[in-house]
Amino acid sequence: MTELHDTKDFNVPANRYGDDVEAILISEEVLQERIQELADMISEKYKDSAEDLILVCVLKGAVFFTDFARKLSIPCEMEFMAVSSYGNSTTSSGVVRILKDLDKEIAGRDVLVVEDIIDSGLTLSWLLKNLSGRNPKSLEVVTLLRKPEVQTAKIDLLDVGFD
Repeated sequence: MTELHDTKDFNVPANRYGDDVEAILISEEVLQERIQELADMISEKYKDSAEDLILVCVLKGAVFFTDFARKLSIPCEMEFMAVSSYGNSTTSSGVVRILKDLDKEIAGRDVLVVEDIIDSGLTLSWLLKNLSGRNPKSLEVVTLLRKPEVQTAKIDLLDVGFD
């Protein structure tokens, strides 16, 4: 990334994250290549759908996976949903609350849940049960990252970017 201004003009250290970032696990090039592969696969799967694919982005993390939507070659609509089972903790409490629900009905529509990271999968499992009760034509999940060593809930995933 090219610096547009000298960071000293803004009192921002040159390495703003200091020692917080130990290593980059996935390069930007590899990340974008895999996102394109996921988008191509989804575009092919839903290319003959009569209506636009509905992408349900789970906030807030999925916002960083929106490159995926831009790379789709099919029409889609983005809906956002926020759920929480963490509260003030870093581990799931098992009690899920909807903080922001969908703005439109999904009955009879192809729905793809877009996740950034799947940890235990407990919250996503609850969300899928909730969404399936709304009678979508199809309901699938794509995630950018998955932590298989901590995933405890059994979830059928259409595809995973990286384990």
